Amino acid sequence: QVQLIESGGGLVQAGGSPRLSCAASGRTFSSFPMGWFRQAPGKEREFVAAISANGASTYYPDSVKGRFTISRDNSKNTVYLQMNRLNPEDTAVYYCAAPSKAYIPPIVSRASSWDYWGQGTQVTVSS
Repeated sequence: QVQLIESGGGLVQAGGSPRLSCAASGRTFSSFPMGWFRQAPGKEREFVAAISANGASTYYPDSVKGRFTISRDNSKNTVYLQMNRLNPEDTAVYYCAAPSKAYIPPIVSRASSWDYWGQGTQVTVSS
């Protein structure tokens, strides 16, 4: 079965640039796209980034475009989220996600389009 394990969260000062990692196992990592979502207290889970299986295509919402970068290393079965210029509004639990199908979900930003989830890693941005 697919397992996703996030790491790299913690307390960060505003303006900081942490990098999150997600290690995947249970299937051929390089055949599937990957994504990141986040969820702040009292809010719905929000799409943050997605990347195609070969890394050639990436997707971001306007809220993080230009500040966050998703990448992957298929030799390490790992996907990354580089976050820059963080502000307190970026405080949330960040989740790694993967679909059951080997293509980017048609509605990439919809959480229900993604089938596998990690346990999440907390990112807290202090002002």
